Parts: sequence; C-alpha cells; structure tokens
Amino acid sequence: MTSIVIPAHNEAQVIGRLLDSLLADSVEDETDIVVVCNGCTDDTARTAAARGPRVRVVEIPVPSKHAALRAGDDHARGFPRLYVDADVVLGSADVRALAEPLEDPGSGVLATAPQRRIPLSGSAWRVRAYYRVWQRLPAVREGLFGRGVIAVSKVGHARIAALPPLMADDLAASLAFGPEERLVVDTATVVVQPPRTWPDLIKRRVRAAVSTAQVEQHHRSPQEASARTSKADLIALVRAEPRLVMGVVVFVAAAVVARRGAAKAIRAQDFGTWLRDESSRQN
Repeated sequence: MTSIVIPAHNEAQVIGRLLDSLLADSVEDETDIVVVCNGCTDDTARTAAARGPRVRVVEIPVPSKHAALRAGDDHARGFPRLYVDADVVLGSADVRALAEPLEDPGSGVLATAPQRRIPLSGSAWRVRAYYRVWQRLPAVREGLFGRGVIAVSKVGHARIAALPPLMADDLAASLAFGPEERLVVDTATVVVQPPRTWPDLIKRRVRAAVSTAQVEQHHRSPQEASARTSKADLIALVRAEPRLVMGVVVFVAAAVVARRGAAKAIRAQDFGTWLRDESSRQN
C-alpha cells in the first residue's frame, strides 16, 4: 500500500481539491492518506475528514511542518511513501507513476518526484516572466525540490528521516540522493499554484534564500548543497533562447531583492519564520 502524508497548516481553502484528486479513480486499499493538521485554527481538519474513511486526520497543536511530517510517519502504514504539500494538486494516476520505480529494487531509484505544471495565466507579468526563466534552469529541472511532492522507497525514507529539521525540507531531501538515486517521472504531473503578485513572489524568494542558506550550513560541502543559479546558467539560457532576455532581467531583480530581504534573517539565524504566499491559495 502506498502511503501519502499531507502536512497541513490552515489549508481549508485548498486541501479539498487535492484530496478529491487523490481519491478519484483509486480503489480503497490502494492508498493510505494521512492528513496532519498542525496548529490549525481553521476548518482544515473538518474539510479533510469530510472526504470519508479513506482519509485519516491527525491533529497536533504545534504549527510545524517538520513535526507534521514526523507525526505522519508515525501513522503511515506503507511504502512507497509520498509527502505532498496541501496546496498542490496530484492525481491517483500520478501517485502510481511515482511509486512504480520505487517498487523495483533493481532500479536503484530511492526517490521520485513529478513534472511540474505551473498555471501562470492569473499571475502578474513579472511573475510570469520570472517563472518562465526559473522552470528552465538545470537545477530546477533536475532536482526534486519546488514540486510540493516527493516519493521515497523504504530505503530512501531511512535516508531523509535522518535529516535535521530544515525549512527547505524538499531541497534537503533532493540533495540527500545522488543523481542516479533520484528520478523526475515524466508520466507524473503536479499542479503547483504560483504567486499572483510580485510582493508574494518576493515572499517566496526570501523564504527560499533563507532556507537555502540553512541547508548549506548543515551540509559538509556547501557548494554541492546549493541549488543557486549561476551567471553561467543565465547566460547559457539567453544564448539558447534570446526571447527570454527580459525574463532574465526580472529573475535577477527578484534575486537581488530577495537576497536583501533574507540577509537580516540569515544573520540572526532565524530559520523559523515562514513567509507564506496567500495569493496562490485564492480561488
């Protein structure tokens, strides 16, 4: 049985669409879904429980994603195991596609993630320009982070269970596996809602800058631990697709603003303040 752990903090607006998609076209014993409501003050638990007995709801008082993931592990029943953010959309067929390579011991694959689909039509032009560049970067295409979904085998789970509590849990998990041990599955797709406004994009980028710095501090080789974009990456992208030059300008501007916004938190070693983008949760 494939277990799906969903940490959820005040996600009543969006968790229903994820659960409906996971439950559609799947049989009763196929998946074990655990929603961990952490520090919720809204109707997240009630909304999740309304989906019926195939969804088990666990409530913990502390608003902590790391604590929610660990609580989910305590209640999950099987492997492969998926960790899914509450604000994305993933279907039952995608779950099967992610689990398949992990069920083959001979594949050597310990962790998988789906392709991203980022619907940008409702976002401001600068946000659209930013993501057109971001999605094409080598580290973004090849890494398991930034997708809101990661699936692991039992062996892969042992590897990430040993990680310390980090804000960028998906980046840390991606870096825990070598290129031959992780796989982005072409036949699986997750819908990741982007921010709609420039200020909300900057919130995400500040959070990413702070959390990346934290991961680098905990890694023995910071160069290998980073998913940062180099000047060479951007130059190569513009050479390959000259039409993206304005997008690269926007991308660099967002990086500069985010780096300045993150500097204070990094100096203070504040890796607990979560800057949440509410615009992506609007219906």
